[in-house]
Amino acid sequence: MTEQQYIAVDLGAESGRVMLGTVAGGKMSLKECHRFGNGPIEENDSLRWDFAGLWKEIKIGIAEAVQQSEHELAGIGVDSWGVDIGFLDSQGNLLEKPYHYRDKKTNGIPEKAYELMPKRDIYEHTGLQFLQFNTVYQLLALRLAGADVLNKAKHMVMIADLVGYYLSGKIYAEYSLASTSQMMNMKTGQWDDAIFKQLDLPRGIMPEIAPMGSVVGHLKNELAQEFGCAPLPVIASGSHDTACAVVGVPASNPNWAYLSSGTWSLMGLEVPQAIINDKTFGYEFTNEGGAFGTIRLLKNIMGLWLVQECRRHWQKEGEDLSYGQITDMAAKAKPLAGKIDPDWHEFLAPGDMPLKINRYLESHGQKPLTDKGQMIRIVLESLADKYKSVLKSLEDVNQGQVEVLHIVGGGIQNELLCQFTADATGKKAIAGPVEATAIGNVIMQGIAAKQIGSLAQGREIIGNSYPLKEYLPQ
Repeated sequence: MTEQQYIAVDLGAESGRVMLGTVAGGKMSLKECHRFGNGPIEENDSLRWDFAGLWKEIKIGIAEAVQQSEHELAGIGVDSWGVDIGFLDSQGNLLEKPYHYRDKKTNGIPEKAYELMPKRDIYEHTGLQFLQFNTVYQLLALRLAGADVLNKAKHMVMIADLVGYYLSGKIYAEYSLASTSQMMNMKTGQWDDAIFKQLDLPRGIMPEIAPMGSVVGHLKNELAQEFGCAPLPVIASGSHDTACAVVGVPASNPNWAYLSSGTWSLMGLEVPQAIINDKTFGYEFTNEGGAFGTIRLLKNIMGLWLVQECRRHWQKEGEDLSYGQITDMAAKAKPLAGKIDPDWHEFLAPGDMPLKINRYLESHGQKPLTDKGQMIRIVLESLADKYKSVLKSLEDVNQGQVEVLHIVGGGIQNELLCQFTADATGKKAIAGPVEATAIGNVIMQGIAAKQIGSLAQGREIIGNSYPLKEYLPQ
């Protein structure tokens, strides 16, 4: 295997980074070239993304990655969170800052959608979990508000693909990212015309679907000159970060499930085709696009957002606790002292999370908390309990036992949560790698560049390259 390097732009809801991936001799390595903060900004009583600021940081990172590269650069790929969108005018200019998925504009919009198209029909066409921030509800909210941006828009492009457009000049919708919109038919892998017709949404602004792992274009000449590199292939490596994270699961046991753990927890199975029936509708499972035509049958769970928001609030109050300190406090707290539903609707928006947690506890006949460690322990135990419930439902839908749960992503650094997860689910949990998203991004680029022969070979490379930690139920 010849030595090649790839640039992975990995955008998260809290931070972004540009990584340099090296694949050689049956192993791979990652080097972080540039990391930068990310998060919502307030503008005219709305939450937005500072895309111009993101693009500036991405360019700094790519230039740094080029400078640090020691071997042939074979591609560049971008992944991001799902659902959010930007609008381009006829000249290809971004019309406004993209809305943040936690913006309040979609409050009450799903119910208005169901008046136009029954909920069960929407699920039959799209197979997607009903979350109020899905792209379909963002677009419907803008139409119902008579937003001028829809009159001016020539193209609608999702976030990672917007970066891809800035890099290559090509407008496209990568399959895995497009599948988070609730506007794609997961049986055909194309935009669903019935959704656009019944909800009266603008079909003409939707780009063509690009397969995950396809070369969509090349780095613009002026950018290549600016970065000091050749016009690299721009690869749709998996524009949705969770799709990349699932590629980054070093699975060898055939009966495995995954938990991508971070701000969001995404728990699911890799299956050969969409499973859309009364059971998956009842469980509110989502069918999202994966590598090489696979489907990620999964559930979105609120995740470590609750811990992040508690920490942020305590920082504002003057107590700057690290995640390590918070977890140590939780480990010493009383077990099973309370329980919350991590997906309670009030937890979605930013704000005073300790107050919201206490409001939930009191409204469900439990005592409010003042002890910070106790509050975090309840959050972590409640997450683990949710994972147990979702895993049982996945086994029911897929009619088979899961033997191993692979946990990937930044959340594996919370070893207490990993152990709680093994305890609650009764499954062996294998944690690692932390950087599954960027790793999956690089593996898909390696397959596109024909350096890596298959997804199975890519996962074998990951298993050879990164330490994994096992947690057994106690």
